[in-house]
Amino acid sequence: MVILLNFLSRHLIVQLGEKDNIAMAAEIHSRPQSSRPVLLNKIEGHSDAVNAAVLIPKEDGVITVSEDRTIRVWLKRDSGQYWPSIYHTVSSPCSCMSYHHDSRRIFIGQDNGAIVEFLLSEDFNKMNHVKTYPAHQNRVSDMVFSLESEWVVSTGHDKSVSWMCTQSGSMLGRHYFGSWASCLQYDNDTQHAFVGDYSGQITLLKLERQTYSTITTLKGHEGSIGALWWDPVQRLLFSGASDHSVIMWDIGGRKGRTLLLQGHHERVQAVRYLQLTRQLVSCSADGGVTVWNMDTPREEAPQWLDSDSCQKCEQPFFWNVKQMWDSKTIGLRQHHCRKCGKAVCGKCSSKSTTYPVMGFEFQVRVCDTCYDTVKDEDRTALATFHEGKHNIAFMDMDPSRGLMVTCGSDRVVKVRHTITDRTCDLATNLYDQ
Repeated sequence: MVILLNFLSRHLIVQLGEKDNIAMAAEIHSRPQSSRPVLLNKIEGHSDAVNAAVLIPKEDGVITVSEDRTIRVWLKRDSGQYWPSIYHTVSSPCSCMSYHHDSRRIFIGQDNGAIVEFLLSEDFNKMNHVKTYPAHQNRVSDMVFSLESEWVVSTGHDKSVSWMCTQSGSMLGRHYFGSWASCLQYDNDTQHAFVGDYSGQITLLKLERQTYSTITTLKGHEGSIGALWWDPVQRLLFSGASDHSVIMWDIGGRKGRTLLLQGHHERVQAVRYLQLTRQLVSCSADGGVTVWNMDTPREEAPQWLDSDSCQKCEQPFFWNVKQMWDSKTIGLRQHHCRKCGKAVCGKCSSKSTTYPVMGFEFQVRVCDTCYDTVKDEDRTALATFHEGKHNIAFMDMDPSRGLMVTCGSDRVVKVRHTITDRTCDLATNLYDQ
């Protein structure tokens, strides 16, 4: 039976959808389905953008923080709707949040640079202020609380990452970047921090008390980093950026292996890797939700080659003045084949195709030679695409219950039942309202 369930779990497809009435039907699918996306609940009531929403483990509850300066704990009532059991207002807009369920400690990042710690009661009806940390000089963009080290690590628009002791409230260290630090992931075991910034770089730091060391800088995105996710089991880092792409960085392999995933039309603002089912979920600002099958062989996209002339027909590009003069021809515009990376002219790369094994789920330019080598089976999609039907700035998931919550600038929080049930890895269809 275990072998059979493991086999079935590899073929599950996440079905998100929208329908006029809320409904749910559990099914097992062996291939992508065309049913429309689905929703369990919509939580409304905020007067400004909701910057973060997290699911409370083992509870029918959601915690939200907003630009309207409120922290709210929503519990599901007998009516099936979510109502606030806690409504707390702070002095500055809330920009981010880190919640630790076992200790019921919640840390709120604010626009004024401060981080405020609260302790939630066991029944989630009361919240007591614990401490305020002067973490940054400008808006806090992301943070992580580590119970093991008793640190709160945070990034901010003051171009820095800081780590503070939650026992004493004192600053332990700070590192500055050349641009806004936008997002953060932290490895508790090794005390390594991954920091994404607005220049498109990801910096890996080793944090210590009172000191730190810079390990490396990851470069691959052409836009600001919007989201990071670290899987400590397989030691994989996933990043989403404003260049509409997601990159998987194989940190544990130590060979510099990266996989480029292009399946969004807008900036990617949330990513989450599900280690149990080997699926990656990414969300973009236009509401797009893409579920990537990472349990399949994939190829690295090639580096783009530099050349002063087409590497197919040898015609000069428009900046190659000498060859243009010698051959008495007009220079051509340079393009690149996404499959081989060669610099080619438009005539030699007149065709486009999908190539999912290399992460290209949408049509991309390839040279005529590579186009002829792509077979029909090579175009089989390795991702499924769904519509969240609202701007998604933040996403949280509870894989054990198959729940996803999303929020954004439209002031609406959506709770969906998705992906898998941990006990049997069965995909569940939902229908949005």
